[in-house]
Amino acid sequence: MRTVTIKEDIVSRNNERARDVRALLRAKNVFYINLMSSPGAGKTTLLTKLIPLLLKRYRVGVIEADIDSDKDAVTIERETGVRTIQMHTGGACHITCQMSEEALGALGVDGLDVIFLENIGNLVCPAEFDTGANMNLVLLSVPEGDDKPLKYPLMFEVATAVAVTKLDVLPIFDFDRERAAKNILRRNENAELFFTCARTGEGIRELTDYLLNKIQDSIHH
Repeated sequence: MRTVTIKEDIVSRNNERARDVRALLRAKNVFYINLMSSPGAGKTTLLTKLIPLLLKRYRVGVIEADIDSDKDAVTIERETGVRTIQMHTGGACHITCQMSEEALGALGVDGLDVIFLENIGNLVCPAEFDTGANMNLVLLSVPEGDDKPLKYPLMFEVATAVAVTKLDVLPIFDFDRERAAKNILRRNENAELFFTCARTGEGIRELTDYLLNKIQDSIHH
């Protein structure tokens, strides 16, 4: 009897494909952002605030990934008017690079500068698969608690930036901003941190400026 480590092989093949996707998007000057969080952390709502600001300089498209329903894609199209597609995962709790690549093909990258992939709401599985994105933007909402970076380390270890969301409900929950920042940086000392609220607008401009700089550096180099 012998044991075969399948997961390692799958991840290895996925990462090879991810490098090809990044090379293709680089050739077309497209910046690809993988947006990840638990369900209900505010991914779609945050996009409706970020996209209008980004549209002042760049052409934006969105891939909405869900197990079912097209609710988020409808919301993005209605609120922002940008090119959007809905991707159903057939029950899968994560997006592989193959799925990412197929969705990019369905969306069409020509005529776009920036593409957001709103990944499946899950703090575990999506972090394991490279989607070919240029950066991972991870959300942590106040109602989830400031301990989540300790309980779900990989998600925060792969983050390029982390945005704490729903600051307007901070007085209701046992959530400490400094403790949250400490826990995030404990997992990833290089992560950029933002504290935001889509409802009040707090931190949205700062996060937008950060993304604009990342996009500009990628597209113009």
